[in-house]
Amino acid sequence: MQSAKGIWKVITASSVGTLIEWYDFYIFGSLSTIIAQKFFPAENPTAALLSTLATFAAGFIVRPFGAIFFGRLGDIIGRKYTFLLTLVLMGGATFLIGCVPSYATIGGWAPFLVLMLRLLQGLALGGEYGGAATYVAEHAPPNRRGFYTSWIQTTATLGLFLSLGVILGIRRLVGVDEFTNGNGWRYPFLLSIVLVIVSIIIRLKMKESPMFTKLKSEGKTSANPLKESFGKRENFKMVLLALFGATMGQGVIWYTSQFYAQNFILTKCNIDYEQGNIIILIALAMATPFFVLFGWLSDKWGRKNIMMAGMLLGVLFYRPIFNEIYKEADVTKKEVTAMEPFSETWNYVSANGQYPRNTIEFTDGTVLKSASKISSPIKRSPNWQITLGQDSKAKIIVLVFVMVLFVTMVYGPIAAFLVELFPTKIRYTSMSLPYHIGNGVFGGLVPFIATLITTLPGTNALSGLWYPIGVAALCFIIGSLYLSNKLNSKHG
Repeated sequence: MQSAKGIWKVITASSVGTLIEWYDFYIFGSLSTIIAQKFFPAENPTAALLSTLATFAAGFIVRPFGAIFFGRLGDIIGRKYTFLLTLVLMGGATFLIGCVPSYATIGGWAPFLVLMLRLLQGLALGGEYGGAATYVAEHAPPNRRGFYTSWIQTTATLGLFLSLGVILGIRRLVGVDEFTNGNGWRYPFLLSIVLVIVSIIIRLKMKESPMFTKLKSEGKTSANPLKESFGKRENFKMVLLALFGATMGQGVIWYTSQFYAQNFILTKCNIDYEQGNIIILIALAMATPFFVLFGWLSDKWGRKNIMMAGMLLGVLFYRPIFNEIYKEADVTKKEVTAMEPFSETWNYVSANGQYPRNTIEFTDGTVLKSASKISSPIKRSPNWQITLGQDSKAKIIVLVFVMVLFVTMVYGPIAAFLVELFPTKIRYTSMSLPYHIGNGVFGGLVPFIATLITTLPGTNALSGLWYPIGVAALCFIIGSLYLSNKLNSKHG
């Protein structure tokens, strides 16, 4: 095993690359409303947004195929060079998304090219995570594997954090009009090429995993990792158990607490774009250290109990928490303290994001900027833009922080859990597939399916939550019945 200094070099090199891949993957989702305007027909904004979310989801759906392809590669040629390749593919695809002309310029080619590049992103990410997690785990002592691999687990949330931070920073630097209507939105995509080059330089200095090196020197690597992973009954049983007893629920918890929460705040609560993303940023920053805490605790208490507790908390508290967020943004329940004079007919919000002069201020400091005439009593309108008062903003930050804590419980220990299920020679392939089906398919579809549900007749803003709640509940039952809480180090 590595010295303490050596293991931290391994973690740093692996984490930087994985962080950048997550950043590349998530800026697409973070800019979904703008991408909907740029790459899809503008006649129906709702259809354009759903098309964008579907394209976003497509990147998740192909992740299992990337897991199979790159997992096999990683078990044959090694961990290091495989996830070096995935980094190059991800960075190139992300950079090129920033170069694709708009729908107004090249018509239907625009959404087609974006979809192809998004699929390439998904394939690359399918190979990245399993390689990074396996690489760190194979350098770590078994009794500290949860702690050390939990640092890799922070990178998904930090990648989302970085994507939001870069977007807000560039938006302020170039101005709202240039960011929304000009080329400012392209800069976060183009910037990724610089980050990728830095990460490639770092990863080129890394050495191969000691466990894989030993296996290769002894001539014991797998000639056919796919057949051994999925053709042997005992191993395939563990793949299915990992999927339906752990990663499926973990995936929906991750994307509901972070990505769907962001989407809900911006599109259902109509909170101002910058304020809504700052709320997410603060909550993510507060919660991120808990990935490491729960990874460390899993070395002492076992992986299962902590992961199952996180799923159960999501099942029980998602609807109450989202309902509280919705209520805080509901100006129909707030008392008016001041308002500017109204004209008889209101001007609509212009494309460059400038709002009419007419605003309403409430006693708690919330300010409403509306694109439609206010009626009495006030009724909730999808055209509002709401800037929350400090008390409401603080409350929503706490609520999102609590939901991200659920994520840290299920996600912090899961890399160590997956690594310990499978033997070294087929580990990359075996752990990557259930992880990316659970996260890529079940988890990645949360924003699209949940948003789609809310458009059906008879539904409300909270109806979309039944999808992640149902998946997490099923996974909790299966995991509680069939997973073991004993630390499994039989595979090294």
